[in-house]
Amino acid sequence: MQQLLHYFLHLVFPVFIAVIFFRKEWKKAYFILLATMLVDLDHLLSNPVFDPNRCSINFHLLHTKYAFFFYVALLFFRKPWNIIGIGLVLHMATDYIDCLFMLNK
Repeated sequence: MQQLLHYFLHLVFPVFIAVIFFRKEWKKAYFILLATMLVDLDHLLSNPVFDPNRCSINFHLLHTKYAFFFYVALLFFRKPWNIIGIGLVLHMATDYIDCLFMLNK
């Protein structure tokens, strides 16, 4: 269930966001939303790079609360910055949901 929800929020839900909020250029918006997953490159600085039992929030550099405040600020700029902000906030929310699943195990 956790993995299904995780990948749904990363790959499928952005389609709905793109189509609903950026109808005329939804394909471009969807690509930008997918590109925000590059924020996970900060995982490469960790040892081990991937740990399925590790919460990303406040562990990885680009997953900190300070980075999150920056991502929220992007929401108030013009395109494409607001789309990038939406993608990054959605990414952080998805990772936070993963952390909640881990706490309940």
